Amino acid sequence: MQTSDKSARQLFAEIKANPTRKRFGFGRTPALINVDLQKAYTCVGEFATAYETDPKQLEYVNVLSQAFRDKGFPVVWTYVAYMDSGEDCGVWGTRTDTPDSLQNIKVGSRRSEFDDRLVIDRQRDIVINKRMASAFFETNLGSVFNFHGVDTVVVTGGSTSGCVRATVVDSLQRSYRTIVPEECTADKHESPHFANLYDMGLKYADVLSIHETLEQLGQVPARATPPGGAR
Repeated sequence: MQTSDKSARQLFAEIKANPTRKRFGFGRTPALINVDLQKAYTCVGEFATAYETDPKQLEYVNVLSQAFRDKGFPVVWTYVAYMDSGEDCGVWGTRTDTPDSLQNIKVGSRRSEFDDRLVIDRQRDIVINKRMASAFFETNLGSVFNFHGVDTVVVTGGSTSGCVRATVVDSLQRSYRTIVPEECTADKHESPHFANLYDMGLKYADVLSIHETLEQLGQVPARATPPGGAR
């Protein structure tokens, strides 16, 4: 094992400045997954579980989401929420039992609601209540992406070290080209945030700026008619 006195932020900055891996790039049909941008994790000052990294994160997510819609590509929003018993959280929900605990984000609660600053198209966007870390785990996301012919997945949301990373790894394991716009992710602490951007950038995804992500998306031809005629 190599040792270093550099911070995770410094290590990530180094691979950004001098990338050592070939990029996956965009394919022909990208989809956007916005992971768990709900009040439990975005309303800083209201909930102890909330955090913010880039103050413009949600603004960037809205811009990116609209860019995907304008081209006829899928936009997915995930959130976590559980039964009153919390049993659908499984063993994940057994380590703590406080009002802030994961399994106590109940269906229909304020903690489960999407942040009010988000622009969600309820007629077209895909909304998924996931129970575990990855957006793919035991959800219908795979079949939705098969229907749309998706070959590229862009992942935003939080936390960088948790549900974003789990979704990114699952995306790659399903052989999707995977992209992470850096400013569109957030975590509670600096070190895990940058350590996981570093790790994902080396192994699982293209970690790009939001501006480069939008630029690359702009080069992908729009779909004239999405499957099923949806617009």
